[in-house]
Amino acid sequence: MLTLQEIMETIKMVQEENLDIRTITMGISLRDCAGPDSRQTRTKIYDKITRLAGQLVKTGEQIEREYGLPIVNKRISVTPMALVAESSVKGDMVDFARTMDDAAAAVGVNFIGGYSALVHKGFTGADHRLIDSIPEALDVTTRVCSSVNVATTHAGINMDAVYRMGQVIKKTAELTADRDGLGCAKLVVFANVPEDNPFMAGAFHGIGEPECVINVGVSGPGVVKKAVETVKGADFGVLAETIKKTAFKITRMGELVGRTAAERLGVPFGIVDISLAPTPAIGDSVAEILEAMGIEICGTHGTTAALALLNDAVKKGGAMASSYVGGLSGAFIPLSEDAGMIRAAEAGALTLEKLEAMTCVCSVGLDMIAVPGDTPAETIAAIIADEAAIGMINKKTTAVRMIPAVGKKVGDYVEYGGLLGSAPVIPVKPFSPADFVRRGGRIPAPIQGLTN
Repeated sequence: MLTLQEIMETIKMVQEENLDIRTITMGISLRDCAGPDSRQTRTKIYDKITRLAGQLVKTGEQIEREYGLPIVNKRISVTPMALVAESSVKGDMVDFARTMDDAAAAVGVNFIGGYSALVHKGFTGADHRLIDSIPEALDVTTRVCSSVNVATTHAGINMDAVYRMGQVIKKTAELTADRDGLGCAKLVVFANVPEDNPFMAGAFHGIGEPECVINVGVSGPGVVKKAVETVKGADFGVLAETIKKTAFKITRMGELVGRTAAERLGVPFGIVDISLAPTPAIGDSVAEILEAMGIEICGTHGTTAALALLNDAVKKGGAMASSYVGGLSGAFIPLSEDAGMIRAAEAGALTLEKLEAMTCVCSVGLDMIAVPGDTPAETIAAIIADEAAIGMINKKTTAVRMIPAVGKKVGDYVEYGGLLGSAPVIPVKPFSPADFVRRGGRIPAPIQGLTN
């Protein structure tokens, strides 16, 4: 049970510090929908999603009113579509994306994730078909999100997939150029992808998950920033303990909402993802947390150490509050979605190289990074390979969500509005990695990948 003090603290967090539940995500298994008849399979997919998720939005809105706690997004994740569509050899893969989009629209969710393939060790025929279809699928749909896992610590890096994804990202940017490459904002390339992540664009329903489950993603950069400001000048032990205690409170709120939603919807509660997910709103910035720790501007020397402390303390606080912490859980550093990150990039303090260093210690990786539209596909593939290597060697999740801004150069902006915000176009190295990324095959797993 929550104490009166906890309730009052939560009210203050909501009203003054931008605390919210970022997403309630319903995971739905579609494995029983697969069959040789493409049209029949799509009908089953639509029927199952609309049946199980029909009350998701309504239930989320009821909980918002009862608890006074904002739930920003209601979303769905499904079994990776390459697995579901594998036996439907005659169907157009894009039709499956359209079916997902139609079902998401019917139940009123913001996004649906799972137009995905897991190819860290190789491709099936359906994997090839899905990856080839991603640019068109993200062009013709509104709510569909896509992800591809190209590496794991145990398998190594599938460089054929990395090279192909560089091309896919370029083509997606070109097809959605009239929307500033919006399709690329709904596409993530992963290493060590988690199967219970509730955050888009990388969410999908893993094959080890239940038939249906509720996962919750909480957020509270503003809350953590306020807490850090109360211990200005204190030593690192006090700073870490303050962040842990704050993450504990945030996680308690998230699990309460998740368990309530799961109970009302009649499905199991899965996990609470305690990631600090920033927004363009004033005071809702991970960069500003780092600056409150004593960094003059995010990206200067010391930023990686500060982010490491933040990420670790958030995880420890969440683990104390719940036995079911999962997903990504830590701190996100999306360039376009964080006002402090944008300011740092504009000032020249935050570069692609510094962001890459920061991904060694944060939750995910290079997130919502806009680069010049003439950036070669091989360069994008090499950036993906660098991030995959960081994830593989360090046994952590890393990812790339990158937008080649067609017709734009360094200093220009891509504009999306809402949670996606806007991002300055930042430079990439002008030197070519083409001969490296075209070698093909798989970069072998590291020696630590052999340990159990």
